[in-house]
Amino acid sequence: MSRLSAFCFALFLALAASSALAQTYRWINPKTGGVMITDTPPPGNAKLVDRTQNDRSDPEQGIPYATKRAMDNFPVTLYTSADCATECKDARALLNKRGIPFTEKALKTQEDFDELKTLVGGAFVPSIKVGNQSIKGFLTESYDNLLDLAGYPKTAPYGSKPAVEPAK
Repeated sequence: MSRLSAFCFALFLALAASSALAQTYRWINPKTGGVMITDTPPPGNAKLVDRTQNDRSDPEQGIPYATKRAMDNFPVTLYTSADCATECKDARALLNKRGIPFTEKALKTQEDFDELKTLVGGAFVPSIKVGNQSIKGFLTESYDNLLDLAGYPKTAPYGSKPAVEPAK
């Protein structure tokens, strides 16, 4: 793909994404009395102006298709604990950098520890579960490999926010 065609494709994607966040105006045209729905502000003499923002109130609305598909087939759970500082922070940062929606489960009860022992063979944090696969400890290459195999994107989409759910 040439640089020009790659640039044009990227420009097209950026314009398409910006239109998804556009405001919509609904107003009555004073000349015809008809209802107008536009993405441009109405004239000053318009009546009954209603402006709505096409926001992302649905948490999955802004998630790319590939991510949604991977989420459905291979949900991600990160196991952490209160005394795990650096490695848990690094694991969380990697998932957020890639824009991967995940659930963080902080180990608090004996049941939580038993669940993790069953999963990875010991109470070792951080640990990650992607679908039916799991890894104990944190090694960037291992996490990336597991997430790549599940079909998650390598980088977060532009403007995405951290995807972690509160620890349970």
